[in-house]
Amino acid sequence: MANIVYGIHPIIETLRSGTIVDKLIVQNNISPITLKKIKEEIRLSKQQVHIQYAPLEKLNALTKNANHQGIVAYTALVEYKEVEEILTEVENKGKQPLFVFLDHITDVRNLGAIARTAECAGVDCLIIPSEHSAQINMDAIKTSAGALLRIPVCKSQNTKTTLNILKQSNIKLVAASEKTNAIYYDCNMKCPICLIMGAEDRGVSKDSLKLADEIVKIPMEGEIESLNVSVAAGILIYETIRQRNN
Repeated sequence: MANIVYGIHPIIETLRSGTIVDKLIVQNNISPITLKKIKEEIRLSKQQVHIQYAPLEKLNALTKNANHQGIVAYTALVEYKEVEEILTEVENKGKQPLFVFLDHITDVRNLGAIARTAECAGVDCLIIPSEHSAQINMDAIKTSAGALLRIPVCKSQNTKTTLNILKQSNIKLVAASEKTNAIYYDCNMKCPICLIMGAEDRGVSKDSLKLADEIVKIPMEGEIESLNVSVAAGILIYETIRQRNN
């Protein structure tokens, strides 16, 4: 529970201190006055905080029955960057950008494993949506072997907007999906690129696939139809490195 804060006044002070809040979990029947007060503090903090509503039992479980007053906050364990900021940094270094967009991947172990591979390979940043994605918690950081504390992470408030920013910056969007005939090693990855990896159960979203410049798959020879997303990400990341080194 290292990144959990609960109770009305502790959360207000957390927001006022400038600490980044990933998410608020609010009791379903919380007082409208309390909710309005919290939303005003969020507005004043200029943060984009996702609010999730849940029954009392969930908040009790999260706080081990502490006096949470109907509200729990997850604070960020990493400092999030802006995509535009990373683009400028990479350009100033004279590098070919290599980004990885995690399209609503919800398993913290997969998040951590991808981050570990990405950091080892020199990926410039991971991009994660602000909603319906795995939280960067201690389990994710542990699985990443600390890589999540080293690699830049950008939080996307709107997937379409973020991907369009990348496209306008001449970043090629390559989505991984089994719903294509194109094999990954036939794709040109020597250019500035962002790999889009999809959720464990649904794959890359339809909206992201529409924006992708290319959709590629990893051929399967066995009876199992797909790879774990962290393994697939590793294959595509290192194929990009291979092509660039050649």
